[in-house]
Amino acid sequence: MFMEATERIAQWENMTQADPENSMGWLSLGTAYKEARRPDDAIEALRRAIDLDQGLSRAYQLLGQVLAQLNRQDEATSVLTTGYTTATQRGDVMPKEAMGALLKQMGQPVPQMEGKGQPLEELSDVNMIADRRTGRPGPRMDDPPMRGPLGKFIFDHFSQPTWTEWISMGTKVINELRLDFSNREHQKVYDQQMMEWLGIDEQEVEAYAEKSKQG
Repeated sequence: MFMEATERIAQWENMTQADPENSMGWLSLGTAYKEARRPDDAIEALRRAIDLDQGLSRAYQLLGQVLAQLNRQDEATSVLTTGYTTATQRGDVMPKEAMGALLKQMGQPVPQMEGKGQPLEELSDVNMIADRRTGRPGPRMDDPPMRGPLGKFIFDHFSQPTWTEWISMGTKVINELRLDFSNREHQKVYDQQMMEWLGIDEQEVEAYAEKSKQG
């Protein structure tokens, strides 16, 4: 592994201390705490991430999982229900499915609703796109931000302002974690943080790429 659990935790603790308004830093710290089996710390960090950015579907998912594992069912149900609604509105497929499955496993109702984002095909301006992160139309990027299926997925689902916002956030990740892009493992860490911030999953990207090939 690129970093041991304690080292990862220390890195994200440093980032959140240096930039306490960084929602992605808190999400990553909460994820690291969860993996290190520190549930109370994970809950605190993930709640902080949600307070800073109520669109972080992944944070709701992880927080709901931790609360459920602690048998705090009422809290878990509330978090997962809100998270499911948020993920549906944003079009975050993987977190939505995970939270829906956990609600069913807990014997709780899954909200019945449709995504509120304006479908891409209904946008009359070809220079606009239904941005999955904001849930609103925004200007398209001129080109995919990178090669391959991931670049195509980002190009087709996120607007230029959202990508510009990530670039600013990603710069903080690079600086705080001292990432060197000549190192493949460092590149993977960067990509992982980018996908968490955008709320996408590798499986979703692969499924989209396969669907695009078929038609």
